Amino acid sequence: MTSTPHVPYRLEFSVEVPGTPEQVWEALATAKGMSAWFTTTELEEREGGALRFVMGPEMDSVGKVVRWDPPHRLVYEEDWAALMGKDPDSLSPLTSEFVVEATSGGTCVVRVTSSGFGVGADWEPQWWDTLGPDWKPFFDNLRVYLEHFAGQSATQLEAQATHAGDPVAVWQAARDALGVGDEGTSVELRGATGTVEKVVDRHALVRLTAPVPGVLNLWSYGEEDGKATVGVRAYLFGAEAPEYARREEPAWQSWLQGLTVSA
Repeated sequence: MTSTPHVPYRLEFSVEVPGTPEQVWEALATAKGMSAWFTTTELEEREGGALRFVMGPEMDSVGKVVRWDPPHRLVYEEDWAALMGKDPDSLSPLTSEFVVEATSGGTCVVRVTSSGFGVGADWEPQWWDTLGPDWKPFFDNLRVYLEHFAGQSATQLEAQATHAGDPVAVWQAARDALGVGDEGTSVELRGATGTVEKVVDRHALVRLTAPVPGVLNLWSYGEEDGKATVGVRAYLFGAEAPEYARREEPAWQSWLQGLTVSA
């Protein structure tokens, strides 16, 4: 017999981003916008519209829009149970709400809330504990996107590799090999130049300037059996971006697989 979900979980935070409410809404509530700072997104832009976040083989998250109030409020639900491979009656939908509020300085505050109900299984609080650290860095992408690339479509580049070692050691090995310094410093990443925008918790964000402009994330996370995955995810803009991504994605994959991690 399946228990009725009754244990509430909730994550709340806010970010300030440049732009008008209309510009911020376009980035948050359209397939083109979400794909330019989060993950490849399919979205019917209306209340009741279908939603799909493309996250990899057998990892897509599907849902629907339950509130559509442009340019101020968006609410959607995802099938949390299906995403986690759990009984559909054991978890409520994962609900995310975005509230956009204009400020007097030409920016907007975006208030983000994610919530859901479970049955209190051991894995549930652990999952929610990682949701914030996994979710919040994307909003740094959103900030840079709105500041430098608002309204543009992105070509994504993504590569990753798994190494023996803890995620901190693997992260530091990648950071040192690429020469990623402190925030505000210039960097060259395998022939691409840019500026380090943020470094926090095994995650770095670089705004690329050449040979194609864009946003690049370098990250790592722990796996089981004493291993860690390290990867890059880039959002590239301009006419040259598709060809650059086609050429550089396998090159990044090879570089990550060849990374030397000290014991």
